[in-house]
Amino acid sequence: MTVFEAVNSRHSYRGVYKDIPVPREHLIKIMEAGLAAPSGCNKQTTSLIAVDDPEVLSKLKGVIDPPVAQTAPAAICVLTKRINAYRDKCFAIQDYSAAIENMLLTMVELGYQSCWYEGHICDDDRIDLQMKKVLSVPDDYDLVCFLPVGIAAEDIRSPKKKDFAERAWFNRFEG
Repeated sequence: MTVFEAVNSRHSYRGVYKDIPVPREHLIKIMEAGLAAPSGCNKQTTSLIAVDDPEVLSKLKGVIDPPVAQTAPAAICVLTKRINAYRDKCFAIQDYSAAIENMLLTMVELGYQSCWYEGHICDDDRIDLQMKKVLSVPDDYDLVCFLPVGIAAEDIRSPKKKDFAERAWFNRFEG
């Protein structure tokens, strides 16, 4: 699969996953891809926790309300540490976003599907705080994303994208 194929094959998958474990070697490859992402001023603010223990995974899924990815055989939780970099600017959001996209593309390359759950867990109900407790995450880290990992058991639906010319131009805005 080329990078272009992976980019165009990646979609948010919210369906049922097959009951097939994700090999730890694959989780390592996925996390290595995430950690290889660019990081503002090389502060490396992103950390990751792969969850493949069914008991721990069950506890995590148990605090997510409304439920998501209940059949996923594995997940990766994305952590960030808010560190100021250049001129008192923090690039943690950019750092973890780049890491997440690298991981999503790597998942597609390896035959898995996922969905970027961030707002759902970091909303006003603060599910992220309950997830941090399950994973023993220290207070100086934020848990910002839950990425289920598994093989899709249902058809993958591609969302309709706007035409290129509606969103991309040369030399000036033409919208």
